Amino acid sequence: MRNLHDTQPSRSYYLKRREDGLRAPPKLLFWGLIVFCLLVILGIAGFVFGFREVLRPAQQQRLIDQLPFLSVLRNPTPIGGVFPTIVAPENADAALSLLDMPLDIAPPSATHSSQSAVTETASPTLQLVTATDVPTLAHVSAPTATARIATVVIPSPSPIPAIVATSFRFPTGAPRNNLPPSARIYGLLHQQQTWNNCGPATITMALSYYGWRRDQAFAADRLKPNREDKNVSPEELAAYVNEESAVKAIVRMGGTLELLKLLVANEFPVVIETGAMFEAYDWIGHYRALVAYDDAYDLFYFFDSFLGVGESAQGVSISYAEVDAHWTAFNRAFIVVYEPQRETLLRELLGHYWDVNSAAEIAFETAQIEARREPQNAFAWFNMGTSLVALERYAEAATAFDQANRTGKLPWRMHWYQYGPFAAYFHVGRYDDVMSLVRINQNNARELEETYYWQGMVQEAQGETQAAAASYRRALAYNPRYDAARQALASLN
Repeated sequence: MRNLHDTQPSRSYYLKRREDGLRAPPKLLFWGLIVFCLLVILGIAGFVFGFREVLRPAQQQRLIDQLPFLSVLRNPTPIGGVFPTIVAPENADAALSLLDMPLDIAPPSATHSSQSAVTETASPTLQLVTATDVPTLAHVSAPTATARIATVVIPSPSPIPAIVATSFRFPTGAPRNNLPPSARIYGLLHQQQTWNNCGPATITMALSYYGWRRDQAFAADRLKPNREDKNVSPEELAAYVNEESAVKAIVRMGGTLELLKLLVANEFPVVIETGAMFEAYDWIGHYRALVAYDDAYDLFYFFDSFLGVGESAQGVSISYAEVDAHWTAFNRAFIVVYEPQRETLLRELLGHYWDVNSAAEIAFETAQIEARREPQNAFAWFNMGTSLVALERYAEAATAFDQANRTGKLPWRMHWYQYGPFAAYFHVGRYDDVMSLVRINQNNARELEETYYWQGMVQEAQGETQAAAASYRRALAYNPRYDAARQALASLN
C-alpha cells in the first residue's frame, strides 16, 4: 500500500512553483506590456510628426498657447538664430571697394520754401487733415462686430497749417528747431492683428485716418490669400492702397528719423518695417504705424498691431535710437499714405526721396557710411546690396550680399522678407547660390510664393521649362494674386 505522503506534492514543490511564478510572469502579460510600450512610442512619434508636418503654424501656435511646453516640438531653427552661411566667392577686395564707391548722388540742397505754410492750387488752405475733415472713401462699410477692430480713436484737435522744414537736409537730417518739438496724427483706428497678419492690419490703420472702415480681413484677402504667407512686402501694401482706395501710397528706402518727424508734423500717415523680438519670439519682421513723436523724451509713438496702443492709447513708445536700430534691418523703408490733392506738398517734403533712384542712392550712401564705421555690421552690407539691386547694379549688389553673408550675423528669417540676394545672384548667373537660398527658405517656411518664383526663374534659365512652370504654379497656388509668377508662367506658354 502506497503511503499517502508519497502521492501528494511536497512543500518544497509548492515553494518552487511560487518562486517560478514570481520569476516568470504569464506570457500574455509580458507581450501585452511590450505591445503597449511600442504603441506609446509610436503614438508620441506620430504626434511629433503630425505637429511638425501636418499642422500649419497657426494651428501649432494655438496648441502652444494652451500647452506652452509643446513649443519644444517646433522644427529646430538654425543654430544661434542666424541665417545659415552659404559658400560665396572670396573677393574681399571687391567688397572693400564698395566702401569708397561713389554713386553720383544728387547733392543735398535747400529746396523747400521759407514759408511756414505752403499754398497749393488743388488744396487752397492746405490745413492738416483730421479725422473729422476727410471725405468718405470708396469701399467704406460699417465696422464689423469683431474683436479685430479696436475702437481706439484719439480726439482730433483743430486743424493747423502745414509745416515745411525750411532747411531740411538729406540724408543726415534737419536741425530740430525747424520742426515742432512734438507732433501727433489724430484719428487712426487701431487693429489688433490676427495670426501672422501685421502687414494687412497696419496698412488698414494708416487708411483709417482717411475714413477707411474695412478691416484687416479685407486687406488680408487681397494681400495674402494664404494665411501662412510670411511676407507681404511694402510694395504690395502700397499697391493695395493704390488699387483699393481713393488715396495713394508710395514706398521709399533710406529714410531718416527727421524725415519721419517731418511727415508726422504734416499729417501724413507713415508705416515703417522693422525688425522685432517680442517676448518668447525669435527675430521677425514687423510693420508699425507711426502716430507721434516727442523731442522732449526722444520718443516715437506707434500703433502696433501686436503690442497695442500703449498707455492711455497714445501709442507704444519707442526711443529714437531703438527705432533706428530696428529699422536698419529693412534699409529704413517707409510707406507714405496720402491724398492725391496733397501730392505737391509731399513732393516738397520728400525732396530727393520723391525719385525712387535718388532714394536708393541715399540709402546706399547711408549703408556705406555704416559699413565703414562697423565692418561686421551685416545689415549695413545687406542694405548696400538692397540699394544696388534697386539701381540694377547686380554685380556690385551680389558682392555686398556676399559680405553680409560672411559676417554670419543675418537673422535666420531675413530672406523671408527681402529677396534682393535672389535677384542679384540670378542676374549675375549664380544660379546655384539662388537655389541654396531657395532650399533654406523651403526648409524653414514652405509657403513663401516669392521663393518658388525665384526657383522657377532659375529653372527656366537652365532650360527646365516644365519644372519652371510647376514652380510658378506653386507660387500662384500660395498667392493667386502674385503678378510676377503669373507673368512668368504666361511667358512660358
